[in-house]
Amino acid sequence: MDPNSIQFLTKLLETHGPSGEERFVSRIWREEAATFADEVRVDVSGNSFALLKNGKLTVLLAAHIDEIGIMVSHIDEDGFLYFLGIGLWDPYVLVGQRVRLLGKDKDVIGVIGRKPAHLLKEEDKKGEISLSNLWIDIGVKSRSEALDSIAIGAVGVMDAPLYHLPNDRLVSRSVDNRVGAFAILEILRNLAASRCEATIAAVATTQEEILQAGAQTAAFGLDPQVAIIVDMTYATDHPQSDLKRDGDVRIGAGPVLSRGSANHPILYDMMVEIAERKGIHYSFQVTPSKTYTDADSIYVSRTGVATILVSIPCRYMHSPNELVELSDVEDTIELITTLIRSLSSEMDFLPR
Repeated sequence: MDPNSIQFLTKLLETHGPSGEERFVSRIWREEAATFADEVRVDVSGNSFALLKNGKLTVLLAAHIDEIGIMVSHIDEDGFLYFLGIGLWDPYVLVGQRVRLLGKDKDVIGVIGRKPAHLLKEEDKKGEISLSNLWIDIGVKSRSEALDSIAIGAVGVMDAPLYHLPNDRLVSRSVDNRVGAFAILEILRNLAASRCEATIAAVATTQEEILQAGAQTAAFGLDPQVAIIVDMTYATDHPQSDLKRDGDVRIGAGPVLSRGSANHPILYDMMVEIAERKGIHYSFQVTPSKTYTDADSIYVSRTGVATILVSIPCRYMHSPNELVELSDVEDTIELITTLIRSLSSEMDFLPR
């Protein structure tokens, strides 16, 4: 991958932006988009748009830019912070993690605490960990001292830096779905260099992890005929996977094509044909009811949108250390770029 692209991806991954507070990372995305897009704008929901204005067919290229996080709900008299989750957390992965909170004047670093193992009773060891019995220690001695730097309602993310691993792999927080937001802008960059027939709107959507609200308003306002959603999906190539239940999804094996529910059969068949023709490795994921992504909000917008979900395999999703292989990202970019180039304004997408 191009070093400039890696630098851009790194900036996206290292900037915090939990659902509802995406403005800082969205600003970075728009600044990069402005270097080649015909139009860059933001809407009231915080969605960031980058457009290439060509033909009358409008294609929405969507990926959410928010990440899961935490929100301070209470500060006790000793200065310990209690919190709620923004999005879906496994509480077990939070114990002992460092957090970076958006403070009044600067970021505030803390650590998530729990009663130490030495003091746990047998019934404690057998019980479930929940967010309600965890707290954040920011090193202060009192509630008043804490309130000098942090407010009730302050949001935060895990303080987990990016690391490059062997075999073109990287690990970081916010991989879900900053990598997707990165991918759609790289696709748009490819299409800007050699124009296609359609008008393309790449949209870094907000609040996918809690409501899919950004995708809903973006699709309604744009009124596209086609939508391609890029998100992460859980890899199952690790110990304790149940392939019969969860499918066979491996990092390094290319993009994952979803079938069922929100996914339009014509677009699905086109994706498979392109992947086979170009020799792009891919795998499948079945979604018989919901995809639990922005696709669920977009495909039912207005009178309906021909929609397809393409996912990038990720290990340890919704944890402080999400792992992805960059070759999968590059293959996803190539596959979707080729699909968009094959679309024409004459296509009606009616499933006859």
